[in-house]
Amino acid sequence: MSSLASSLPHSPLSSSASAVGAAPVRTHVTVAHGDGIGPEIMAATLQILQEAGARLDLETIEIGEKVYARGHSAGIEASAWDSLRRTGVFLKAPITTPQGGGVKSLNVTVRKALGLYANVRPSVAYAPFVATRHPLMNLVIVRENEEDLYAGIEHRQSADVYQCLKLITRPGCERIVRYAFEYARANGRKRVTCFTKDNIMKFTDGLFHRVFDEIGAEYPELEKEHWIVDIGAAKLADTPEAFDVVVMPNLYGDILSDVAAQIAGSVGLAGSSNIGERCAMFEAIHGSAPRRAGQNVANPSGLLRGAIMMLEHLGQAEVAARVHNAWLRTLEEGVHTYDIYREGVTRTKVGTREFALAVVQRLGQQPQHLPPVFPVRSTVPSVCTLKQRPAPAKVLVGVDVFIDEPGISPNELARRLQPLRSGPLDLEMISNRGMRVWPDGLAETSCVDVFRCRFRIPELLADTGGISHDPVTRLLHSISAEGFDWAKTELLYTFDGQPGFTRSQGG
Repeated sequence: MSSLASSLPHSPLSSSASAVGAAPVRTHVTVAHGDGIGPEIMAATLQILQEAGARLDLETIEIGEKVYARGHSAGIEASAWDSLRRTGVFLKAPITTPQGGGVKSLNVTVRKALGLYANVRPSVAYAPFVATRHPLMNLVIVRENEEDLYAGIEHRQSADVYQCLKLITRPGCERIVRYAFEYARANGRKRVTCFTKDNIMKFTDGLFHRVFDEIGAEYPELEKEHWIVDIGAAKLADTPEAFDVVVMPNLYGDILSDVAAQIAGSVGLAGSSNIGERCAMFEAIHGSAPRRAGQNVANPSGLLRGAIMMLEHLGQAEVAARVHNAWLRTLEEGVHTYDIYREGVTRTKVGTREFALAVVQRLGQQPQHLPPVFPVRSTVPSVCTLKQRPAPAKVLVGVDVFIDEPGISPNELARRLQPLRSGPLDLEMISNRGMRVWPDGLAETSCVDVFRCRFRIPELLADTGGISHDPVTRLLHSISAEGFDWAKTELLYTFDGQPGFTRSQGG
């Protein structure tokens, strides 16, 4: 374990604390130096924090490439988990995830295992000192961090068909949406915008949008708006200054936060926080850039920005502001690494170590042109109390059976399935890739080898309590006896009388 601030004989915070006769409050933090450029930018970041007087006790863990190579598919070992759970605070440099099957994304694993549900990514323009077409840009993307397509539940169903399940939950939506509104309120923001694709994904993204509207009503002082993600993304890329706080599901947030960072000036300048009820992780949003490793050229700003967010989270707001202002002064005085170098603006092109030294030399100074930063303590509650809701009446009314049968026509498949009715379950529809192909399908519709075959009970029977699982079990047995390979099933329920499933396109 190493210590920051106390190891420096001239640390300003250490000396001021001793002058009043009280030891400063210190925080244990887990640190991972990562892969590629990670060790270099972490060394630079820790040097700056140390010189600024950050009151931290560091526990170093190893993650990433070397751990993957030792046979740990998630890139992290049990001892590292022990440290993370003990400290509850993680400053992480980028790591390299091996390509191919059999390994997991460490970022996703840590976020989900530690319940880090909120990913907060500010994107700010630093014009004219960093090149951007959007000098007024100052937005924050709040990204859901645990579910959506990042649940990582994938299957191969057949020779042709692969699937990835998109999971959206009400608790997940409520936590991230409330965090976004609380963040906006605590940071003096004016508007919260929601991005979804609920014109197509009416149940999953539809739930996210609905929860946004429900929770947004509790914040009357804030403006609320919703955008379909495709046109919203176009608007963000073209006119980012129109947005303030933007909340969105996991995949959209991952993609668009990188877009926002780049158009603000550089992905290399952006940091992020990952907030949970018990733990938090802070990092740069960029990758490990192995091609640049060991060359003393990488920009440490993204990780440094993540570390500044960490200090605010830990209540060391004065140190955070001290570092942030020194960093801004460094940028506006034209001390730049290669990635933001610009002829006529850059005065000194420097490497990783030299950039860190330049920031250290400006500690205690404020920017002269960019707006200075003042100490801000994090007041955004990370614990979200979920509303208790009565359980809906759940009634089983049918089953979708996904049958792997290459080369068969929809009409022939229906002819063979119709006699296999089980009790009140009748074949209602066959679709392929979400498009209805029977009855009344079109010959032009392209089909692959997996068909979704929907068996439902009559509406009247659904109103009287539905069915048990027994007819479904008998149906599946009959389908197998007929020689069909069913790759998957999905039970069809109503909830308080409303269908919990969509119709296919075309019917």
